[in-house]
Amino acid sequence: MLGRSNRRDCSSVLLCFGCWNGLMAESGYGSETSLRRHGSMLSLTSAASALSATSTSSFKKGHRLREKLAEMETFRDILCRQVDTLQKYFDSCADVVSKDEFQRDRVEEDEEDFPTTARPEGEHNHNNNGSKEKLFSLASPKTMNGIDFKGEAITFKATTAGILSTLSHCIELMVKREDSWQKRVDKELEKRRRVEDAYKSAMNELKKKSHYGGPDYEEGPNSLINEDEFFDAVEAALDRQDKIEEQCQSEKVRIPRLTPVPPGDVYSSIGTHRFAAKVEEMVQNHMTYSLQDVGGDANWQLVIEEGEMKVYRREVEENGIVLDPLKATHAVKGVTGHELCHYFWDTAVRMDWETTIENFNVVETLSDNAVIVYQTHKRVWPASQRDVLYLSAIRKILATNENDPDTWLVCNFSVDHDNALPTNRCVRAKINVAMICQTLVSPPEGDKEISRDNILCKITYVANVNPGGWAPASVLRAVAKREYPKFLKRFTSFVQEKTAGKPILF
Repeated sequence: MLGRSNRRDCSSVLLCFGCWNGLMAESGYGSETSLRRHGSMLSLTSAASALSATSTSSFKKGHRLREKLAEMETFRDILCRQVDTLQKYFDSCADVVSKDEFQRDRVEEDEEDFPTTARPEGEHNHNNNGSKEKLFSLASPKTMNGIDFKGEAITFKATTAGILSTLSHCIELMVKREDSWQKRVDKELEKRRRVEDAYKSAMNELKKKSHYGGPDYEEGPNSLINEDEFFDAVEAALDRQDKIEEQCQSEKVRIPRLTPVPPGDVYSSIGTHRFAAKVEEMVQNHMTYSLQDVGGDANWQLVIEEGEMKVYRREVEENGIVLDPLKATHAVKGVTGHELCHYFWDTAVRMDWETTIENFNVVETLSDNAVIVYQTHKRVWPASQRDVLYLSAIRKILATNENDPDTWLVCNFSVDHDNALPTNRCVRAKINVAMICQTLVSPPEGDKEISRDNILCKITYVANVNPGGWAPASVLRAVAKREYPKFLKRFTSFVQEKTAGKPILF
């Protein structure tokens, strides 16, 4: 029975479960065992059990999340109806308790007013504690208002179990779907990273190629290409030329060319042609200044040192044009100064070792040791194409001291000629270049003849070049630093190859 101490306000469904538990305990429905004893009531849970079985089987079959959400909707409707039914039951219980308390209060009042009045038999019995037990026949809670509380409780429990099972399955499906989406996101991120890398690589390649249209993106006073892009493009073009040259060298079969060598006195003579005085002036200047050691000179910078080869540079600019004098020293075994200067001067073998020339021709032969040559160099985009017209002379300088070696020299310097005037197609460069070679011989052992193992050639190469045009200074210096050492190594290797096994030409 529900006494004073157990009264609760059950007007709200949110507060009714306390009363529900109390009633279930008093009526024998509050324990799990009491529910199990009434097997006849299990028929009421058939719908919920079927839903629970469907949930379990759907879990095994892997039903989609949408179907599980539909099951949740069904469970919600069932649960709402059950809550409404239970609320009605609790409201009825509250009404019965209120009526019982009202009757009890009336009886107590009557006893106070009429203490000797006899009570109808059967209304109250006195227990040993002096408390009175209510004898009014109350409606059974089990059948109150036609509600089967036990059946509703079992169904409520089954419904909530089904909801939890379906909710667990929904969570599992969502976790699986989230994992699947995460994998797809990871794949897409990886694809995006690859595409971004490919895009960056393509952009870098485009910067190094002639992808800019129009003359505004080429070398010029108003060029729109910046210095870094200019350098990248030039470097990429030079790399491509090097690869092409390597392929050509590997496939090329050198055809021996028999170039007649004039007598030595021809190279020693000054000559009588119209540029003879200019040639002599150039030769004397090179012999005076070019052979000076610049290793300790603060004005000269050592930019490259590879073995015996050292390359120095002195930075000079005039009107924004780089005019850096360059000087390189090298030592090559197995060849003489005469052989090196001969192959450097001889136009018949020029294309065999000079890879930067597009074409050239001899404009005029001044003498046996002096010619005027016009040549165009391969264009390196975005730089403009260069051409050069120069006089090339080879000379032998006899030693003034018997202990000093003879000196061979080739000097190339720019001149003008009516048959090779400047054109708009190329930028005319101005040059003043000299190749100075001295041969050192170490005496062979015993009476053996001098072999190529006993000779060493000291090379001094000087170059003063005015490239003209509007190429950035940093680009010109970087190209010079890269190309001059390559030229020296390529040319000396060529001479060593050409002279191997041949008589020594002193």
